[in-house]
Amino acid sequence: MSKTSKKAATEARRAKIEEARRAERARERRNRIITVTVSALIVVGLVGWGAYAINDANEKEDQQAAAAKKPVRGEKSWDAKKLGRNHVQQKVKYPMNPPVGGDHNQAWMTCDGTVYTKPVANENAVHSLEHGAVWVTYNDKAADADVKTLADKVAKTPYTLMSPDKTQSGAIMLSAWGHQLAVDKASDPRVEQFLTKYVQGSQTPEPGAACTNGLTAS
Repeated sequence: MSKTSKKAATEARRAKIEEARRAERARERRNRIITVTVSALIVVGLVGWGAYAINDANEKEDQQAAAAKKPVRGEKSWDAKKLGRNHVQQKVKYPMNPPVGGDHNQAWMTCDGTVYTKPVANENAVHSLEHGAVWVTYNDKAADADVKTLADKVAKTPYTLMSPDKTQSGAIMLSAWGHQLAVDKASDPRVEQFLTKYVQGSQTPEPGAACTNGLTAS
């Protein structure tokens, strides 16, 4: 091969190598651009999701606050100022069943989302109401499926307790201090409204008082 041919071949190889290097640099630039773009999209997405989550949480709080202000259709109310709050040792004859307030035992029923399968003493449950709990009771008219649904709801809701009461008139009754609601089904939307309004609600005589470390059986 002549010197001219060798030189031409060498230059051709150099040109191919340089072209390959240019192509590699172009790929690296494209990859960097793609990486930066994807990262930016992820950041924007996270920021957008965070803003959505905050707005969603704020909307739920606003909805709960609005629900707490609305009266619960069909509920009965008693003048809280006329409900006694003395600690007593004897049985108390309450004017309503289940009771929604009045003199009561010094020991409260544990009401940290506690489901009792046997009746509890009124005098202890009323003390739980004084602490801001909602007491869910049911009799034999309540369907088994409704009892289970309510038990699952109560178990997830601090400052609530649930127990059977064969002596009450309504199939399902919810009691808070000075307030009571009777419903036929656990699916009644007023159940959720009552819980939202009265679990540690403004009616609570002793807000923030413990619902743990009380009695666990009558």
